[in-house]
Amino acid sequence: MFGDQYFFVHLLVMLPGLLLSLWATFYTRSTFAKYSQVPSRQGITGAEAAATMLARNNVRDVAIERTPGTLTDHYDPTTKTLRLSESVYDSTSLAAIGVACHEAGHALQHATGYAALGLRTAMVPAVTIGTNAAYVLLFIGFLFSPKMILWGAILFSVAVLFTLVTLPVEWNASARAKVAMRSSGVITQAETDDAAQVLNAAFLTYVAAAVTALLELLYYLWRAGLFGGRRDD
Repeated sequence: MFGDQYFFVHLLVMLPGLLLSLWATFYTRSTFAKYSQVPSRQGITGAEAAATMLARNNVRDVAIERTPGTLTDHYDPTTKTLRLSESVYDSTSLAAIGVACHEAGHALQHATGYAALGLRTAMVPAVTIGTNAAYVLLFIGFLFSPKMILWGAILFSVAVLFTLVTLPVEWNASARAKVAMRSSGVITQAETDDAAQVLNAAFLTYVAAAVTALLELLYYLWRAGLFGGRRDD
């Protein structure tokens, strides 16, 4: 009986996050695909756009490399390396330039000591260890000891905090990119809105991740006895 109840509540709680995640992923990929077919008027590649943006802001100690996969682009602050996927590095599309400049925005954050980026980077080890430990405790709690669910939820809350910290980091990187793309001359004024569409769509995936993580935490807290959930002491 209680197993069915828990399954129903879990499904009910997580469904909005799941639907939002699916929609955000679809919207991001379709927007990227759309503007991947629109070449920039300047004819420069994603890698060149990122390099220009960094140089114009006097950031000259960041390496730019190719990385395998699709939409695997990221900036690694530990090595000061900007890694661009193959569909971005050599492409001259507005989508590629938008993504490349967004990642360059993270490099600018690092260079200027943007606090939220520093906090997110510092949280990575704790999030990795805490999330793994949380799922172990939650598994034990669901099977044998409901008291352990609360400890698992507490550890999982670190991962939730990470997704929330990520939101201003990603928004700020896109904001920097939107300004720098124009000021550095990698796109024209007429192309600004189209390039921004890719960045806006990508940000929705981070919003979806934060919402999903928060809903999952609320479910675990409910299972631990909060919000009227059943707790076996």
